[in-house]
Amino acid sequence: MPRRNQSRRRERGGSSARPPLSYTGVFSTRIERGDGFDPGAEYSVRDVPGAAATKIYRCPGCDQTIPAGLPHVVAWRTMPGGEEDRRHWHKGCWNARRTRTVTRRWS
Repeated sequence: MPRRNQSRRRERGGSSARPPLSYTGVFSTRIERGDGFDPGAEYSVRDVPGAAATKIYRCPGCDQTIPAGLPHVVAWRTMPGGEEDRRHWHKGCWNARRTRTVTRRWS
């Protein structure tokens, strides 16, 4: 005897598999002042929601991985070609960047 909820899904044309998460939102960028090494530098900062975080990154603030699906921050220097050198940070590590040293350099 089939389970009742499965037969109803088939009648409505639905499937039991959940669709993959996708994110089509717009990212807003803000400008913030420097870090512990260069307090006068300006950085473009963008918050990445968990649904848009599809890859694994390594945070330069704590040298730990940022798993896929975890909300985090992307930052790069506001100078020509600076976007090519963007880094993904944990939100807490980015907020504490002025009070502790960075374990990975910006290269």
